[in-house]
Amino acid sequence: MESPVHTLPSLFKQLGLPDDATSIERFVAVHSPLKPELKLEDAFFWTDSQKAFLREEILEDADWAQVMDELNLLLRAGRDRPAG
Repeated sequence: MESPVHTLPSLFKQLGLPDDATSIERFVAVHSPLKPELKLEDAFFWTDSQKAFLREEILEDADWAQVMDELNLLLRAGRDRPAG
């Protein structure tokens, strides 16, 4: 059985956030760059339920882990991330 493939918009939807491209870009611009020592799931801007979801999925290396890694990289690169 194949694992589901999740996208950045589907992660944002799962987190209860606007999931269109403009909203995702705005979220990254507003909340980045993250400090190198800060874990994604410990960032101040998540609600308690969002933090719990991120922690659980990261610990289990679940279906969402790959797209969470993508978000983590985007938030660390911030506005300096390469286009495309």
